[in-house]
Amino acid sequence: MRRWGMTAMRYSLAVIFIWFGLLKPFGMSPAEGLLMATVDWMPLLSPRGWLHVIGWWEVLIGITFLFRATIRLAIALLAMQMLGTFMPLVLLPEVSFQEGRLPYALTLEGQYIVKNLLIISAALVIGGTVRGKHAKSV
Repeated sequence: MRRWGMTAMRYSLAVIFIWFGLLKPFGMSPAEGLLMATVDWMPLLSPRGWLHVIGWWEVLIGITFLFRATIRLAIALLAMQMLGTFMPLVLLPEVSFQEGRLPYALTLEGQYIVKNLLIISAALVIGGTVRGKHAKSV
């Protein structure tokens, strides 16, 4: 586990981000409605335009997790993306929480959002290996 765990975590994040990211610009993401409702207020692009930007941003996150040399970039891109990921909890509480049960009873969409805490934690663990004795094994 020590030998392959970190590599498996890095590649798992890469697969998740590339896969989920590609679904967005191709109109196949189950999160499309939630994402477009969340970015509806944002300037410069239409919600569909933002959907494409965010989808390709996620693909880039995934690609940068594939290579040890770009782990820091992957984590920086992920940190920016995660800020937006949690926005529905504030902007769309009616979608994120069961009616009358704010802030403790999440909907399926809310659970989808909060599970990103695990992704953030995994990225922090991977980032902790960029320097030091584990750096060569990542």
